[in-house]
Amino acid sequence: MTIKVRDYEVRLTRNKEERRMVRNLRYDVFVAEEGASATPEQHALREEYDDYDTHADYMAVFHNGRVVGTYRIIGRDAAEKMGGFYTETEFNISKIKKSPANIAEMSRACVAREYRENALVMRMLWAGLGEYVVRRKIVIVFGVASWVGKNPGLAAQAISYLYYNNLSPASLRATVLPERFAPGVNPKLSRMNILPREFVDEDAARREMPPLIKGYLRLGASFGRGVFVDGPFNTYDVFVMLQVKNIDAAYKKHFLGRATALDGIDDGEGRDGVIKTIGKIVLSPVTVPLKMAGAVFEFLLREDAADAEFIEDADDNNTTGMGA
Repeated sequence: MTIKVRDYEVRLTRNKEERRMVRNLRYDVFVAEEGASATPEQHALREEYDDYDTHADYMAVFHNGRVVGTYRIIGRDAAEKMGGFYTETEFNISKIKKSPANIAEMSRACVAREYRENALVMRMLWAGLGEYVVRRKIVIVFGVASWVGKNPGLAAQAISYLYYNNLSPASLRATVLPERFAPGVNPKLSRMNILPREFVDEDAARREMPPLIKGYLRLGASFGRGVFVDGPFNTYDVFVMLQVKNIDAAYKKHFLGRATALDGIDDGEGRDGVIKTIGKIVLSPVTVPLKMAGAVFEFLLREDAADAEFIEDADDNNTTGMGA
């Protein structure tokens, strides 16, 4: 599905040229702006990519023919083709992978610098991701969220706050793999409880959080245990997991029309049936994403909701990975 708001649209990329534009944006943000390492070939092409791009889907926001925001999405089938999820290079996610439900990894989220003051771009990415999740009946979405740099102590309030207040349930909790740190990076930097609980101030913690992590928290996300210091990429990362059933009641009410719409989904914690109570909601592949998208925009855009258009694409029931 394509979701349009005036001269912006969000959808999956459709061809190799659009995928190249996504990787150009990632280069501009992650390499040129934030200092991630890149190969000579990547510098020459001005593209940021890795082996996990081969079978991934790219969600992209377009403005005047330009990609201005993106997410990389890797489903279970794509991960199997590539030998695993990108997240597994930093965290042990074996508990999540045991879930019988549909799962998907989100990564490489970024917005062009000159569009970051425009909240519409990030909101459209969220709406596109939401439509993707509903159409494919995904119940666990996960990935990593990052700070720029190599010293987690600079975000001690935020990281400690997540540790004391927002760890994932033990049955699905991911754990950091400090043995995967680059040579010379101290594995002790992986600890999350940097500060004692009594020293943690919520207001200070939220000031240290990137906007993306604040957004995940508003959606009811939880976090794995540990911090991964990615020296070559010049970031330190926390693992984030969103169980779709845990989206807060206010958002769920708009997301699918009623606050209990997502209850009863098997998320790997022993409940019966992968899809139990959604019933007719997920069995209508066209009308439900349309209704869901409209509700998302009503919730997120408010005064802009009237400008939203929803267009069914010919390949909406297929993935669109086109190769790197």
